[in-house]
Amino acid sequence: MSEIALFHSVLGVRPGVQEAARRLRAAGHRVRVVDQYEGRVFADYAVAGEYAEGLGYPLLMERAQEAVADLPDGFLAAGFSNGAGMAEFVALRRRLSGVLMLSGALPLEMLGADAWPPGTPAQIHYTREDPLRRQEGIDTLAATIRAAGASLQMFDYPGSGHLFTDPSLPEEYDADAAELLWRRVLDFCANPPTIATAPSRG
Repeated sequence: MSEIALFHSVLGVRPGVQEAARRLRAAGHRVRVVDQYEGRVFADYAVAGEYAEGLGYPLLMERAQEAVADLPDGFLAAGFSNGAGMAEFVALRRRLSGVLMLSGALPLEMLGADAWPPGTPAQIHYTREDPLRRQEGIDTLAATIRAAGASLQMFDYPGSGHLFTDPSLPEEYDADAAELLWRRVLDFCANPPTIATAPSRG
């Protein structure tokens, strides 16, 4: 059983985040859903982005760090979209068992760092045609993780949905891809890799 801190996307704690927490808890894990918006939820990316920018990412990162301050070292950090960046940020400041980046990945220089924490395994999940996917940033982060000798698994899924695991977003949701993602995520949570592995695709 793992302790997991789960960070929401720019849209806030939508039903898909709660569904993710439910799946993880059903597998026996303890999950803390971190709400950096204090209850605000959005349906539009542009409006949500304006709200996040209004708060400021330094404040959001501060809230992320404060939200996990009482968790013992060794927990897992997971996040959707912008929340993946928050999971990375936490990993740079705490000793974690692993990081799960779901439809999001930021080069570390955007978080004020240039090295991945040694020995911290990670997974990155994206659809191939995600309109918010920035391949150069993903590749930069992947190279940084591998340079630290950490295990990295990268998974691509067919389709173009960004938050493709969220059934409350029917234009993005992909049931088959979501089920495959959760099988991989649950395996990672139960058995975080301890040695570097080759990237996976499919």
